[in-house]
Amino acid sequence: MEFEIVTLSKKMAAFLVFLTYLDSFIYWVECVSQSEIDQHLNLGMNLLAKGSYSDALTHFHAAVDADPSNYMSYYKRATVYMALSRAKPALSDFDKILQLKPDFLKARQQRGGLLLKMGRLDEAHIDLENVVRHEPENLEANRLYSMINTLKEKFEDAKDAMNWNNYDHAIELLSELLEHIPWDPSIRELRADAYLGLGNIPHAISDIRSVTKLTLDNTAGFFKLANLHYQLGEADECLNEVRECLKLDPDHKDCYPLYKKVKKVAKFMVNAKESSQSEAWDECIDAANKVLKNEPTVANIRFHAYDRLCFCQLKAGDTMESKKACSEAIKINDEPRLYCDRAEAYIAEDMYDEAVNDYRSALEREEDFQRAKEGIQRAQKLQKQAKKRDYYKILGVKRSASKKEINKAYKKLAMQWHPDKFQGEEEKKTAEKKFMDIAAAKEVLLDEEMRQKYDNGEDPLDPEASQGGGHPFRHGGQAFHFPGGNPFGGGPFQFKFHFN
Repeated sequence: MEFEIVTLSKKMAAFLVFLTYLDSFIYWVECVSQSEIDQHLNLGMNLLAKGSYSDALTHFHAAVDADPSNYMSYYKRATVYMALSRAKPALSDFDKILQLKPDFLKARQQRGGLLLKMGRLDEAHIDLENVVRHEPENLEANRLYSMINTLKEKFEDAKDAMNWNNYDHAIELLSELLEHIPWDPSIRELRADAYLGLGNIPHAISDIRSVTKLTLDNTAGFFKLANLHYQLGEADECLNEVRECLKLDPDHKDCYPLYKKVKKVAKFMVNAKESSQSEAWDECIDAANKVLKNEPTVANIRFHAYDRLCFCQLKAGDTMESKKACSEAIKINDEPRLYCDRAEAYIAEDMYDEAVNDYRSALEREEDFQRAKEGIQRAQKLQKQAKKRDYYKILGVKRSASKKEINKAYKKLAMQWHPDKFQGEEEKKTAEKKFMDIAAAKEVLLDEEMRQKYDNGEDPLDPEASQGGGHPFRHGGQAFHFPGGNPFGGGPFQFKFHFN
């Protein structure tokens, strides 16, 4: 036998060597893959039993990638997806399983149950009917199959209730449906509309947020969430939702204009808050007014501005505007603390009856509100005190007057009512009384501790209040001396304080 020798080119020889190695590699991979697949499946099942779903999923992914024709790998992965409430990838795996093995009834039953949870009742009916036909004794399949028509009827009843604006009944029916159909976004959307019909915005927000998780690229859902948060006065939460919308569509026709507006309002709200915390009252007032200017209609956003103005204007000394802002805030949110804020403004204006009424209103709304309890006691003391001597009125200064203003008022009035300026007996007696009151007012208001007591409703010069507690002005009268003589000229003198 003669053999013909064939001469190969270097390229051809190299190619044949490559094919030889490739064939050996493929054979090795095929041998190793089944071992690795089994290992991934076993590890995945162990992790699944421990509840480590994400780690189990990683191993099932590897098993599916290694052998895309192994229906059990898909089945085990679908089980994990179901446990993670990831309906769409689970359904995709069940579709693949039944494509590879159409007679796998357990997978068909699982798919029927999944389709039911997703609200795809007609498709669920087909799968479950198939299972029941082949396994008439399958109790779970029969249970799921028998409830499908009931669920359909209930859904129609819920839609009818919505059409008749019977929101409570609609919510009741839709809540029952969601116990069996948790992954149908349309049911949650309908229930959100029912909650909005009742004015229950927080519950509506909860349902719409679930819808955005169940659906992809739901810009309308994020826009709706943003608007609802804004209606509640939650500007920061509104911005978070509208940003999610803009991630999906940066030029969204509704989300982008809302973002620009709310970003500005939120900035002013933050400025007002920070200014209030740093006691920069004018800056707080300016920022709060800008909130009102930029948001003329949404009540709960405007509430935050009025709330800041109520407090900051009081601290800035503008009690009239403070009361107005407090009243506007109360109209929107009837909160006990706002009545206390307004009561403080009334006290600053010596309107004690009104202050007491506001503290009472606060306690009617929250009977254990400590601030109101303490406030009403203080207002009642001041109310009682006002019937006696009012040191601020005596000197003609405001309660917020500085020491410099008090001293200036004292010197002016002491000069005016100095007893040496009066000749007649009655006139001199009146002047002495006036002068003593002026001196007492100065004594109390220029001493920080005594002024604090007085501002809290206790007259430190009142013998009934001091009960002889060592104060130089005791019951029965005590001489008040001017050291070094009369500061306004004339000889040294002394007067006794007499209390009304």
